[in-house]
Amino acid sequence: MTSIEPVILLSAVLFTIGAVGVLTRRNALMIFMSVELMLNAANLAFVAFAQQWGNLDGQLFVFFVMAVAAAEVAVGLALIVAIFRTKHSTDVDELSQLRG
Repeated sequence: MTSIEPVILLSAVLFTIGAVGVLTRRNALMIFMSVELMLNAANLAFVAFAQQWGNLDGQLFVFFVMAVAAAEVAVGLALIVAIFRTKHSTDVDELSQLRG
């Protein structure tokens, strides 16, 4: 068996890049891309641990995470399009102006 540490390190780096992207970006599309990067980093860790332990639970969990992520992207992009049609911007700082 190969060592799991490089894969987990890559997963942690990708998750950190995604978290920094969520916290620093103002564009809603970039925030969604950062969230997807974080989900894929978690999926990479699940697959690595499943490979290390020799069971399929990690792959099964990744399948469900990908299904939920696909639904999240569909709903999220629909919301972004609807907001862009009314505000003509995807800047999340302007979303506070949507109140009543």
